[in-house]
Amino acid sequence: MKLLLIEDEPKTGEYLRKGLTEAGYIVDLSSDGVDGLYQATSANYDLIILDVMLPQLNGWQVLTTLRASNIETPVIMLTARDQVEDRVKGLELGADDYIVKPFAFVELVARIKNTLRRKQPTPSKELALEVANLHLDILKRRVTREGDSITLTAKEFSLLELLMRRQGEVLSRSEIASIVWDMNFDSDTNVIDVAVKRLRGKVDKGYEPKLIHTIRGMGYMLDEQG
Repeated sequence: MKLLLIEDEPKTGEYLRKGLTEAGYIVDLSSDGVDGLYQATSANYDLIILDVMLPQLNGWQVLTTLRASNIETPVIMLTARDQVEDRVKGLELGADDYIVKPFAFVELVARIKNTLRRKQPTPSKELALEVANLHLDILKRRVTREGDSITLTAKEFSLLELLMRRQGEVLSRSEIASIVWDMNFDSDTNVIDVAVKRLRGKVDKGYEPKLIHTIRGMGYMLDEQG
């Protein structure tokens, strides 16, 4: 497996590069956002480890550019701030996981293995999903409502696909976190709440019937009837 590590702190970068190499990975190391973005778009990597605070281009800008270029390489964000806002921002921009500094090296390795493992989805026989006037095209990765095109991030698309596949079922926050992000947020439910709120704003605002419903004390459900 080939990894790209974008980290501007020399000691941290070399420590992680050496450790990941010893763990059996091929690792390229970049020390700033511009060079990291160039490498990420010029070569094929199985996973990118991306620090948030980088010179020239920060991690958010690098991630945004990658996803806008339709590069879906899994990304694990490294952040020094354990703030819900930072985690929500990273996940909504298309990050697959995040880890807060300082962290144990074994935790990073475990998250890398977990992310790589879950990026092999089981092929679906269904080509499209439809609930009321909401249509999701799985192959083309397109969402429309009443014929209007709706632009979603990769995570928002996965979240909507889950809700539509499980139409009429109440999904708990922890279940959504586990399936869509393959992460355990424990009691930190704000991340899921914000993600669903933003998805609802795109899918339901200005349309009838309302499809995404909050089931108080339980979670969320997509259905024509609340």
